[in-house]
Amino acid sequence: MTTKQSRPLFAPPIVKRAMWESLLKLNPRHQLRNPVMFTVYVGKLFTLVLFARSLLVETGESPLFVLAIAFWLAFTVLFANFAEAMAEGRGKAQADTLRSARRDVQAKRLKTPSRAATPEVVAASLLRKNDIVLIEAGDMIPADGEVIEGIASVNESAITGESAPVIRESGGDRSSVTGGTTVLSDWLIVRVSANPGETFLDRMIALVEGAKRQKTPNEIALDILLAAMTIVFLLACVTLVPYSRYGVELAGQGTPITLTVVVALLVCLIPTTIGGLLSAIGIAGMDRMIQANVIATSGRAVEAAGDVDVLLLDKTGTITLGNRQAVEFLPADGIAVERLADAAQLSSLADETPEGRSIVVLAKEKYGLRGRDLVALKAEFIPFTAQTRMSGVDVDHRRIRKGAAEAVEAYIQERGGQFSRDLRDKVESISKRGGTPLVVCEGNLPLGVIYLKDIVKGGISERFGHLRKMGIKTVMITGDNPLTAAAIAAEAGVDDFLAQATPEAKLKLIRDYQAGGRLVAMTGDGTNDSPALAQADVAVAMNSGTQAAKEAGNMVDLDSNPTKLIEIVEIGKQLLMTRGSLTTFSIANDVSKYFAIIPAAFVSTYPELARLNVMGLATPSSAILSAVIFNALVIVFLIPLALRGVRYRSVGAATLLRDNLLIYGLGGLLVPFVGIKVIDVVLVALRLA
Repeated sequence: MTTKQSRPLFAPPIVKRAMWESLLKLNPRHQLRNPVMFTVYVGKLFTLVLFARSLLVETGESPLFVLAIAFWLAFTVLFANFAEAMAEGRGKAQADTLRSARRDVQAKRLKTPSRAATPEVVAASLLRKNDIVLIEAGDMIPADGEVIEGIASVNESAITGESAPVIRESGGDRSSVTGGTTVLSDWLIVRVSANPGETFLDRMIALVEGAKRQKTPNEIALDILLAAMTIVFLLACVTLVPYSRYGVELAGQGTPITLTVVVALLVCLIPTTIGGLLSAIGIAGMDRMIQANVIATSGRAVEAAGDVDVLLLDKTGTITLGNRQAVEFLPADGIAVERLADAAQLSSLADETPEGRSIVVLAKEKYGLRGRDLVALKAEFIPFTAQTRMSGVDVDHRRIRKGAAEAVEAYIQERGGQFSRDLRDKVESISKRGGTPLVVCEGNLPLGVIYLKDIVKGGISERFGHLRKMGIKTVMITGDNPLTAAAIAAEAGVDDFLAQATPEAKLKLIRDYQAGGRLVAMTGDGTNDSPALAQADVAVAMNSGTQAAKEAGNMVDLDSNPTKLIEIVEIGKQLLMTRGSLTTFSIANDVSKYFAIIPAAFVSTYPELARLNVMGLATPSSAILSAVIFNALVIVFLIPLALRGVRYRSVGAATLLRDNLLIYGLGGLLVPFVGIKVIDVVLVALRLA
């Protein structure tokens, strides 16, 4: 699989841009989008007012203490802004690279789709949808389109990051071309499929910059939960001042809680950690898709990938290597296997298909049959045709043919020969095992069968096993007959298969799963895949495929690698795991901070609460300031985890929940005890509290 070279997590240009943008994000309108951080933002402004008041009026509070609280509240907001800006910055760096590929080149516009027509040279920006252009070797493709004539190799490194050329041609599933790529050889006639500003490159730039990013349903739900928690704690804190004053009056001793301490308490109680990192987690999830060379049309698609529980995978190129390979020579009765191998290799020397090359290699490796002087032998090769369903060679008075069993049997019978029962059994046995039998004959004498097999990719069965543990069902889709499909499905370890798949059958299968409450993911590259892609919850279109497929999908794989679907699901699950883990850590964090700040906040009102100072913090002021500083710094330390994501492991839900509670739940409880105590010791040592 080809992926873009991973950028350093804290690349200096990205950090520099993020630092500047974290200041720009202090705009109140931006802060209002995040209720938790907006509360901290208002708290910062309020404490600045309290600081000014403490300079003018005796309030019983140290102005330096109030200023320190305001200072660290400001940094809490800045650190949250920095996390979001870092996540966005990685996407913007990718957008800059893509933007450099978008140039206003000259296009050769045609009036008719013929290379013989005289082209009109115009600027690419003047092209409109359905215009026809000629692109020759060395030309940059001026706009997105569909190839309607010609075949050429195209350099798509400006889009995919991969320098190896790809083939684009008319009339198939590799007919789509992208503006900004370059034709290396031959020529293409292309019908433009998008107006300026609506091209695939334009959409990619907007998406990776985050300009089109919308919050996902899960993210919105978590936002609502965090806002509700903030409101609850805000109402609770508002009542603390009158209750504190009432307690002092009733006891006749102590001093009431101050407004500065109330603000500090509120900020430490509300879930600031996850509130500050939530946006960054979502943006970073999309960035990880981009690093995998997958463009998601929305964060919703990335999130849906994490919830998928049914994967539909094409057999060819995804589960198998894509080309059948010769694995065995099975001679007919009375025929030496060496004779069969010799004839099979001779008939395949001019066969440039992967199957033909594998026959030559198998004969060489198993029986030592090497190069021959075909010129001296005056060999005449018979090419394969759809009519004869055979190929072969005439050499030195030998007439060797190989092909489908029915075709070779008819060829032999015309010459007075016949198939033996043993040979028929061998052909049938190979078919039952999901293979393809090729019969070899010399004249009217059948020599035996070549066993061609779909080679299942190494390790694919283990990956399906991991997916099964995660509760994901794998379904293989193939055009093969049910017998062949069943054999390959059993070897690959998929849970189910759909044989002789038609567009209608794929669509019905997806709808049936969705009707049962399942979320379905699939890949496709052809126009006939479009209905199923449009129906699937996660639809990954191949960049090499047709424009219709790309428009129907909600993700585009720039590498056109069908196995990428498994990686996409893993990235989606990593996004959900990261959000869940950091939410657990944040809430557990808040519980621990209660032990630091609540006794310190109320000890002046209720001296008995000093017994709850289990951390042994020096003074109430140092305890409160330490909690506020820790509350800000923990966001900084968690930024790398939010950007990189929690390490993905394919385990069951129960194991995942247990590990999450042990690592992030228990860890979230313990870390503040250590962190706040260390900060308290430092503040006292520096005489800052």
